[in-house]
Amino acid sequence: MKLNKTMVQAGVLACITQLGGTTFAQSSVDFGKNEYLASCASCHGVSGKGDGAMKVYLTKPATDLTRLARDNGGVFPNQRLWEVIDGRAYAAIGSHGAREMPVWGYIYRAEDTQPSDLHARNRITSLLDYLARIQEK
Repeated sequence: MKLNKTMVQAGVLACITQLGGTTFAQSSVDFGKNEYLASCASCHGVSGKGDGAMKVYLTKPATDLTRLARDNGGVFPNQRLWEVIDGRAYAAIGSHGAREMPVWGYIYRAEDTQPSDLHARNRITSLLDYLARIQEK
């Protein structure tokens, strides 16, 4: 079978269209939201308002994560949240003694296959990005 110019162009166009669609589908994944749903929603709720399924088992209510910026003078407390999630800076939290929230940084680093903690840092960064996006206006 002899290929003509139109058939080749149609094939190339079909390939480009397919690749473009695949790229879009891959870039539309919300890693921060996925991380939140996997690591946080059981306590903080799918909405982030502290109404997760595990709330009945908590001795201290889960924080409403949609009000973090409002409760911090309108500024999202990125660095403080990084430190809480990462856990290296917080062994205990004030007069409450040991913290109740799991230290996700330790878990992320344990699962990291990289020699550095790059994957763990990316997970925390994605999570913080998502939390910043769900703040009440």
